[in-house]
Amino acid sequence: MKRYLILLLFTFQGLMAQVQFEARVSKNTLGLNERLRIDFIMNVDGDNFDQPAFEGFKLVAGPSQQISQSWVNGRSSFQKIYSYILQPEKKGTVIIKQAAIEYNGQIYKTSPIKVTVTNAVAQERDPNDPRQQGGAGNYGDQLLQLVAEVSKTTPYLNEPITVVYKLYFNEIGVTGFRELAKPKYNDFWNQNIDIKQLVMEEGNYQGQRCHYVVLKKTILYPQKSGRLTIEPLSLDIGVQLPTNRRDMFGQMIIAEDNKVVTTGARTISVRPLPETGKPEGFTGAVGNFNFTVTPSRTTLKSGEGLDLIVSAAGTGNMKLFTLPKPVVPNALEMYDPVHDEKVTTSLSGMSGKISDKYTIIPQYKGKYAIKPMTFSYFDLSTGTYKTITSREIMIDVLDGPTLAEANPSTAAKNVITKAEQFKYIKSKTTLASIAKDDFYGSNLYYALLFFPFAIIPIIILAKKKKEAIDSDVTGNRIRMNNKLAKKYLSQAKKQLNNKEAFYIALEKAMHNFLKAKLHIETSEMSKDNIRELLLSRNSNPETVQNFINLTENCEFARYAPASSASIQQDYDKAVLIISELEKQIV
Repeated sequence: MKRYLILLLFTFQGLMAQVQFEARVSKNTLGLNERLRIDFIMNVDGDNFDQPAFEGFKLVAGPSQQISQSWVNGRSSFQKIYSYILQPEKKGTVIIKQAAIEYNGQIYKTSPIKVTVTNAVAQERDPNDPRQQGGAGNYGDQLLQLVAEVSKTTPYLNEPITVVYKLYFNEIGVTGFRELAKPKYNDFWNQNIDIKQLVMEEGNYQGQRCHYVVLKKTILYPQKSGRLTIEPLSLDIGVQLPTNRRDMFGQMIIAEDNKVVTTGARTISVRPLPETGKPEGFTGAVGNFNFTVTPSRTTLKSGEGLDLIVSAAGTGNMKLFTLPKPVVPNALEMYDPVHDEKVTTSLSGMSGKISDKYTIIPQYKGKYAIKPMTFSYFDLSTGTYKTITSREIMIDVLDGPTLAEANPSTAAKNVITKAEQFKYIKSKTTLASIAKDDFYGSNLYYALLFFPFAIIPIIILAKKKKEAIDSDVTGNRIRMNNKLAKKYLSQAKKQLNNKEAFYIALEKAMHNFLKAKLHIETSEMSKDNIRELLLSRNSNPETVQNFINLTENCEFARYAPASSASIQQDYDKAVLIISELEKQIV
């Protein structure tokens, strides 16, 4: 009897056992260059495990499964774990959605987990683990480091500084990269310097000989004094790492992997311009300049005008200050200026010429003076302010009314000769007939009267046609994607001599071709989805694989060395593949 009672208690305990299914992460806050481990843990052997989509993360490894079962003091315990390794793809707050299992006909789900992804962080790395994710660093004799080289960390306000982003590597094959986080230059005026082609060069990093590639160049002008932060650039880089394993021919086996590298944030301490000796009317010019005020002419006749050009030329923050405005007598009418900039920007900063052109028209006869103008700037080479003063300009108006004639009180004092009394009255008159044709009852009158009624049917037909076109959303999208595919394919042909522009246009052409033919959006354009859709539309598997290989090659080919012959081959291959798919897709 006692034995049956114990058995009954165990059975009742098993029925009352609570199903536990939860998700646990290794950390809730991580850097963009760190990896996250997530475990889905259950205390029963659930069926039909449904993992979440992991939006905002890239799946690095998993799922790996662990099962453990034990008996302690007559009580059994069971645990099954599904584990994943994830790599964040963007900064911000990311939600890992629910996973689900089925047990005894019921569905059990985990709770959503909130994870905060910050800027990439510096990490200590295990030298014994060459595949460790840490952002950048040394892996044995292997080097992979992204560096932001800043020309000056203590500039003056509006003094140019340069940031050059270099990728150093050694004993590691780099197959391509993509940006995870772009640097932000808050409180800086900035401009990127174009790099037409990536070039691999030999260099030295912390005493170690290596190769490097310049990825990005930027010129910055600080617009605020104090401590300013340049946010980091983070890249996801495809690499090839040597392993300790060898193939049957004795060749070392190369492992493909991805590394996230970051420059880290840089702090710039910006010095304010000195207050001692600052001229009145200083507008913020910093650099080295020449200042000129040039009139197009100084002698005028009645009705003529002149152009007064105020310009500054040299090197400095050309686009970040204003030129002084001339002061002219009331007898000269001056119009708003036309601003012109002929400025080039390089790693050394801005250089060129800016100018304001004023149109001035005299109202009266006489001689008038345009006062001297002053222009002040801060000279970086001497650390002092300098002022340039233009010369006085005399304008001589040869004829026209005088100021005395324009002012009756003054004109009464002057003696006007009989010969000059009617000088400004026209002696000849052009007469015009006052008889005009009546508009009412004319042909034009009736044409304008009935024209609105005549175009009403045309408007109705055009409106119905437009409504039919607008309602065809799918057709409009197909037409637009076809148009874009033709446009970018044509653009790629024009850029055969410009590798980067060619591959960008070629990739866009192929993507828009797929959008038009498969009726899909950009978010659906994964490699597996494209293959599945094309094969379901009776496309040749070999043609499908050629299409996917060519699209994958476009991104890396922009940065790898390539000849004009290989570019032409890629273009011919794209035309052939698109033509074949055009015939095969049903």
